[in-house]
Amino acid sequence: MDEPQHEHQPVLVEPVLRLLDPRAGQVILDGTVGLGGHACALLPRILPGGRYIGLDLDEVMLGEARVRLGTAPPGSVELVQANFAALPEVLARLGFEQVDHILLDLGVNSAQLADRTRGFSFEQDGPLDMRYDRRSERRALDLVNALPEAELADIFYYNGQELASRKIAKRICQVRHAGRITTTLALARAVESAYAALGERRGGRIHPATRVFQALRIAINDELNNLRAFLDGVVAHLRPGGKLAVISFHSLEDGIVKDFVRAAKAAGTMDDLTRRPISADPQERTANPRSRSAKLRVAQRLGA
Repeated sequence: MDEPQHEHQPVLVEPVLRLLDPRAGQVILDGTVGLGGHACALLPRILPGGRYIGLDLDEVMLGEARVRLGTAPPGSVELVQANFAALPEVLARLGFEQVDHILLDLGVNSAQLADRTRGFSFEQDGPLDMRYDRRSERRALDLVNALPEAELADIFYYNGQELASRKIAKRICQVRHAGRITTTLALARAVESAYAALGERRGGRIHPATRVFQALRIAINDELNNLRAFLDGVVAHLRPGGKLAVISFHSLEDGIVKDFVRAAKAAGTMDDLTRRPISADPQERTANPRSRSAKLRVAQRLGA
């Protein structure tokens, strides 16, 4: 791969740079390096002498990040296929106890959504997959076709905040009785038919299947539990004065981060630098529609 295969616009770059304020010689851990967009902006700030450690579960995204960061000085970039919840193990393996700054840009990126073979989107038909890490055996279709109706409904309600979760789960079970649901469009049609039976499009401006797809993606990749596990150990791996920046894209993620920062502030281990989450300005929202739901929270490690 000589050139990156996807165009990429990272979100909230300016506030991330301003609030992290990285300096030459520092170490940054990017728990979701993706296509390397934030890395391209942050890395020059920590040179010379700095280290950028990028983690991602998706080997395809890591491959593109390697291309984008390929001109970096030798030894300044370390890319690892790993879950950010494995932060302690990764740092120990690389010989670090603490780093200066940590960044998470949560959620699925535009390249993953655009790849029909990954099954993240119902915009075009593809296999019902949704795995970030394709070494994992369990796919979205396994949940859709095997879970009892009540468990499906719980996933849609708790992970997707889908108010019609029980009606949708019931309809999916009716459809799969006639044949397995294996593609994104087949699932989207099943959800649409459940909404049609309700006589209204309760999803408003969004497609009726949006929350169901979000819920299944979260479940397959265990996203919320991984975020909680990461936050449970993050303070110990930040140097005093170091900063944590998290970009979330829905209220479930943002709520977990908000609660963590509030508890850490009360415990005297972190200071809240953002108070309220930072959103994209109108210019960025127009240029990059993905930024419209992005929220940035930044906290700083306290202590000597």
